[in-house]
Amino acid sequence: MFQKISIIFPFCYFYCVEVIMRITIDYKIIEPSRHISQEEILKEFKTVQHAVKDPAQFQILYDRYFTAIFNYIFRKIDDEDITADLTSQTFLKALKNLKKYKYKGVPFSAWLYRIASNEVNRHYRLTNKKLVFSFEEKEFENLIEQNIEVEEEIDIDYIIQLMHNMCESDIEVIELRFLESKSFAEIAFILEITEANAKMRTYRAIEKLRKLLKRRER
Repeated sequence: MFQKISIIFPFCYFYCVEVIMRITIDYKIIEPSRHISQEEILKEFKTVQHAVKDPAQFQILYDRYFTAIFNYIFRKIDDEDITADLTSQTFLKALKNLKKYKYKGVPFSAWLYRIASNEVNRHYRLTNKKLVFSFEEKEFENLIEQNIEVEEEIDIDYIIQLMHNMCESDIEVIELRFLESKSFAEIAFILEITEANAKMRTYRAIEKLRKLLKRRER
């Protein structure tokens, strides 16, 4: 059975989280595994160039990334209708601005993620609602299995306490790095920061989680 886990933020960077979940966690780091080669990225860029001249070619990129972008937005919205609208807006804006796209050595999807993130942020600014990160329990179980050594079950009260000490920026980079399997270069492009900053944010978030867990063991 799948249980949805949601992390809810007031829409403001660096605010702490409200969370309700029950999981078992400890600490380790892995490298994301779903990266494409530079050869594939260059080939994809040629598709983008063809789509600039012939918009019908954009269908290739739409079909390739629709599901990933929809799921990314859904994690932050948790409403299928709104997610569908924002996903459509993301691809529409990408198509309209395709001439502005420049090759940066990252997959085209990174640009779509950046647009999608901006669309989500715009939605929350207009609605003044709390920002949500949500995912199925199975997704989180996979994340734990691949990244975290399990030692003992942590009760819900501790999880709430722990996540209150992690901010939106912490959850954001963990989501991109481990749930979306993005490289540091892609994270940097999506968040419009340097690659060094992307690495620093990720390792600081993991280190914060590790320290919180170590504190509990004492």
